[in-house]
Amino acid sequence: MKRVLLVIAALLSLTVLLAACKKSGDTISTPTAESTPATVEATPAPTELPPYEANVLTGEPKGADYPEGQRITAVMVNNIVAARPQRGLSKADILFEIKVEGGITRFMPVFTDYKTVGEVGPVRSGRDQFFRLILPWQALYIHEGQSVVMQQYAIDYDYGKLNNNDGANGYRDYGRVNWAGKSYNAGSLALEHTMYTNADNIANYISSQNVDMNRTYNSTFFNFVDYRLGTTRDLSNSLDSAYSDKYGPVVSDGQYVEIVHSQSYKTRFIYDESTNQYKMQQNYSDGQWRDTVDEAADNKVLTFPNVIVLYTDIHTYPGHEKTDLQYVEYAWGGVGYYCYGGKCEKIYWQKGTPLEALRLYYLNEDGTCSDTPLEVNIGKSYVAVTDVDFAENFVHSTLDGVNLSTATTQTYEKSYVEDDAKAGETLGSSTDDLTAAATGSGEAETTEAPAQETVTEETPAQEETPAEEAPVEETPAETTEAPADETPAE
Repeated sequence: MKRVLLVIAALLSLTVLLAACKKSGDTISTPTAESTPATVEATPAPTELPPYEANVLTGEPKGADYPEGQRITAVMVNNIVAARPQRGLSKADILFEIKVEGGITRFMPVFTDYKTVGEVGPVRSGRDQFFRLILPWQALYIHEGQSVVMQQYAIDYDYGKLNNNDGANGYRDYGRVNWAGKSYNAGSLALEHTMYTNADNIANYISSQNVDMNRTYNSTFFNFVDYRLGTTRDLSNSLDSAYSDKYGPVVSDGQYVEIVHSQSYKTRFIYDESTNQYKMQQNYSDGQWRDTVDEAADNKVLTFPNVIVLYTDIHTYPGHEKTDLQYVEYAWGGVGYYCYGGKCEKIYWQKGTPLEALRLYYLNEDGTCSDTPLEVNIGKSYVAVTDVDFAENFVHSTLDGVNLSTATTQTYEKSYVEDDAKAGETLGSSTDDLTAAATGSGEAETTEAPAQETVTEETPAQEETPAEEAPVEETPAETTEAPADETPAE
């Protein structure tokens, strides 16, 4: 409402100003060359902006080496504590983190250009809560194994070879040593934490399988601030900074950000004003916070200018309690937070059907969802889709008084059976039917970690049998494009 009032006030002011420029009874004549006063100057023509050509994932201007007309690429990366440190995460343009089974989270780094990925992993199995985020964008989706629900989504949406189920010809690094000094060769690390792939393997998969990587996007992933204007949206001075809802100011401090994903998995971000970036850290099984680093980039610490947290209902799919397979509700939308420049702004998000793109919105003055798309500053983004049961555990504050060395809740994983679909295995129903059954069937989790559920995830597993590749259609699904009215044209 305030935006509408401000626009109306501006238009009224402009009307008054224009009326004041022409007094009643004045006549307008066309001056001749002899009668034109020397003080009259021609009004300069407005500067015409060049065409908007932004990176689809970051909103930054496309460089000379931008892969024009190419699909984006997403890879599933293991984030169980024993799998850390990972490789290739620093190359991601967007990094998603979402809870999967056992209370653990998994990563999905998304890359503009697969040729710049380098080495990435440990690669892990595909899950539909990630796939549904990239489905409207028809991304190449790379993973090792997949849940039966994920496999059903690939079948229902004719995803073909864009759904790669063997880590793009992935390879094992049996000698890799994790953060705790354990390795598969030493008999102390499970095999599932050793699968990697790289840019060459991905390129070989695309070439050998004749995967159609052609795709022209008509919008960016988020509604980014227009790079052509050379401006940055300052959250502390935004229009919404004057708003409050029943929980307090819509825009408030965000130098320190802490996200709870489950009863034990936590991620936090520490803002560095000198770089205007958030440094990423995670909680470990010894209760300590450690930097999230990219082992393939000399242990570079992951940093992001944009941190986005989206809350929704997450619970176990009915009928999949044995594997604790998690259902994430995207149809309803919900509340979230956008953190930038040491400030956090409360927002709303919407997605809807699997083929609809994720969209972020400002709040109205009364705290409800507006119809105005949120402007995200250009650059890389971290995005957490998080269980609403833990929304009250979200922390955003100044750094004053925060003891960054304090130990926190010990990270652990519940016992569960990994869900890997066999070739040809289906749900026996569509994903629409499964979603309808899952909607509203969840129960709130408690925030107390039951000690008897603690397991040691570092215990080495027996030699695993790789999941067979799901039978999918060979023709890439070019017909399932995001509707143009849902994605603003570039």
